[in-house]
Amino acid sequence: MLIDKIKEELIEQRKSKFKGNIYHYSQVNFAYNSNKIEGGHLTEDETEEIFETNSFIPKSNNAIQLDDLMEMKNHFRLFDYCLDIIDEPLTKEIMIQMNMMLKRNTTDEENPRYNVGGFKVVPNKIGLVNVIHTSSPKNVEKDLDKLLKKYHEIEKVTIEDIIDFHYRFECIHPFGDGNGRVGRMIMFKECLKNHIMPFIVLDNDKPYYMRGLKNYKEDKMFLIDTIKHEQDLYESVAKEMLDFELGG
Repeated sequence: MLIDKIKEELIEQRKSKFKGNIYHYSQVNFAYNSNKIEGGHLTEDETEEIFETNSFIPKSNNAIQLDDLMEMKNHFRLFDYCLDIIDEPLTKEIMIQMNMMLKRNTTDEENPRYNVGGFKVVPNKIGLVNVIHTSSPKNVEKDLDKLLKKYHEIEKVTIEDIIDFHYRFECIHPFGDGNGRVGRMIMFKECLKNHIMPFIVLDNDKPYYMRGLKNYKEDKMFLIDTIKHEQDLYESVAKEMLDFELGG
């Protein structure tokens, strides 16, 4: 089964350091697109250079923000952490660890308002137009407990369940920053854990993704269709990259 092979090869190829494979593709594309959606300035080529060589030559004369570099490197570590815990049940502690890994050595880590290593202490919201109001800091843990309890009660998790979890997680918006990237990493993990085709939300599809989140209450299918499109794209790449058999 292709999904099982994706899961197996992501784990094995991580160890091999072999370039040009599904692990390499997933790391670079996930880090580039997820950070770009949140306003990152590094290009896809620069992202690949950082992943491969731990260095890069800027493609323009624009100043490169240190946080952009750190969050890109941190996203690579976050993806590896996702593979390490791929079959573990999702918990608040895992969510906090993911956020800590993403924000490590950034300026946010030095700012107590972001409370890196814990849940938000300052209210936040999603967007400036068609705003999504989120949980207040005092309600974050209670709301996450309810969300996780409901999710873990599902007997057979589907892609629709994972998307619904993502929407509700984003509505809680439990962290001072990094909620979208942590939320999308959770979806990737939970897809592989539940034998569902994983996916990467592409920056080119950000308008559809954001519209899907903001209109989810009125029309769930817009976000679902957007995610299923991303699944199709990842599946196509996986089929091409995993079309091999190793000799015994």
